[in-house]
Amino acid sequence: MRRGRTHRLSPERAVRLRKALDRLERVSPPRRRLPLDPVSLPHRYHDPRDVEVAGLLAAALAYGRADLFLPKVTRILESMGPSPAAFVRGLDVAGAKGLLAGFVYRFNVAADVAVLLLGMGRMLERRGSLEAGFIAAREASGGELHGALGTFVRELRKVEVRAVERALGKTRGLDHLLPVPLGAGAAKRLHLYLRWMVRGPDGVDLGVWKQVPASGLLVPLDTHVARLAWRLGLVRRRTMGWAAAEDITANLRVIDPVDPVRYDFVLCHHGMSGACPPRARAELCARCVLQWECAVGRSLIARAD
Repeated sequence: MRRGRTHRLSPERAVRLRKALDRLERVSPPRRRLPLDPVSLPHRYHDPRDVEVAGLLAAALAYGRADLFLPKVTRILESMGPSPAAFVRGLDVAGAKGLLAGFVYRFNVAADVAVLLLGMGRMLERRGSLEAGFIAAREASGGELHGALGTFVRELRKVEVRAVERALGKTRGLDHLLPVPLGAGAAKRLHLYLRWMVRGPDGVDLGVWKQVPASGLLVPLDTHVARLAWRLGLVRRRTMGWAAAEDITANLRVIDPVDPVRYDFVLCHHGMSGACPPRARAELCARCVLQWECAVGRSLIARAD
């Protein structure tokens, strides 16, 4: 397949691919994989304000291995009590120190997470909800998603970082946790958060934000989705940046204009589960319901025959 800018799916191909993706959902029901996904954490709450706070914390730390970051986020949420929203509204630097003392997860330390929690509390106090904060950011950017996310993150970071660092030590991975400027990267964890908040409710995504249309979302691009997207002909770029996420989403929008990222969960977990590994294997491809829409699968099966 030629590398470069993605072509757009023909209507006929979009119909075939949608049928294949629907089959994948049937044979691999998303609910079966839900406990292995960080979206399971905001599912513990019912109030939309608690859902959005727990969701942003979980999405922000959703990098690396799920079996490593899920316990870290779970411990923080459990220490926050029954209402994460009420907790962050009342949080101060001393409380953040008590909550997060000793926290380390890969690039991030306690001070990084404290900035996020204090920023959420400040936004709730100022805006009433994180959704309202994002809506304000979107309006300020003229509806453009990259600008909206950048403005949203900048507002979250408007806390007294020096006071946080005096109490908890230096920040280390704050630009990874809350990137400013947003740059040309795929911003996977921010798009993951938007997917959780905007889509649904459908058993996976929670749909607690009602003012943002699902049609405007971008796919949360990680290594698993990128690999499957390339094999399925949804993208020709090999770089995993914002432009690739736009290309993939544009083709997914041909499949479903109203809900283009609806297949993100099942595609991601098809890769995470090992059913579609980085090094394709003919015996796996032969059992895969996507095989006839997948360039790699078709090639391996033909060679095996």
